Amino acid sequence: MIENYFSLKNKSAIVTGALGLLGMQHCFALKEAGASVIVCDQDENKCRQFANELGNNSMGIGVDITGYSSVKNLLKTVQAHFESVDILVNNAAINDKFEDADSAIELSKFENYPLELWESSLKVNVTGMFICCQVIGSEMAGRKSGSIINIASTYGIVAPDQSLYRDKEGVQHFYKTASYPAAKGAVISFTKFLASYWGNKGVRVNVLSPGGVENFQDQFFVENYSSRTPLGRMAKSCDYKGSLIFLASDASSYMTGANLVVDGGFTIW
Repeated sequence: MIENYFSLKNKSAIVTGALGLLGMQHCFALKEAGASVIVCDQDENKCRQFANELGNNSMGIGVDITGYSSVKNLLKTVQAHFESVDILVNNAAINDKFEDADSAIELSKFENYPLELWESSLKVNVTGMFICCQVIGSEMAGRKSGSIINIASTYGIVAPDQSLYRDKEGVQHFYKTASYPAAKGAVISFTKFLASYWGNKGVRVNVLSPGGVENFQDQFFVENYSSRTPLGRMAKSCDYKGSLIFLASDASSYMTGANLVVDGGFTIW
């Protein structure tokens, strides 16, 4: 039966950045497909609360993905409750945040962009993913089974269109900064490396590249983004549930090193 290919019954799945907008939807999707979800984010109490909401033998664990000891403790805790880690979703990421509109427009310019923001972004968005893959993926490779899904972005494929951040009067409110597309491009390249490296170990490693999600942005931005997208809208947070389950499940058993782009057509221009 075709539905059996998509079933994650009796599987365990770690999701990092699980309390974020998409992270929560990834958790819901995995749970609905039958998996027990290990909810991972910085706030352990909130992780536990959300895991209780999910049910299905899910659990919540606080973790700092940029620290080896924290990720190793995560794996140790999970192994004490489940026979194995079957799925790893590297979803944790940060976007630059600025204190106010004036600092945003000035500091987001490449000429002024602070080195510390560049370094902190790469530490979470790239190094954190690397550590999780090395620690948790190595356990998968030892068992010769597992699916790793690294979450990238359309901005790992195409350059940011800075005009999206310009209102109808021509006022630029923000520039998409250099670190995010650089980090997401690295996610895609690293995924290809790891897919090749662990292909003979039964570990599949793929990328999911989502487009922009509508989440109370300025109306001019939503309109700009939607008009540039063939489907004529930004994504809903639930629009990636099907693609995530596809990559996590046996439905994609002959797929590794791929970048599944789900963006309403944003990158086809």
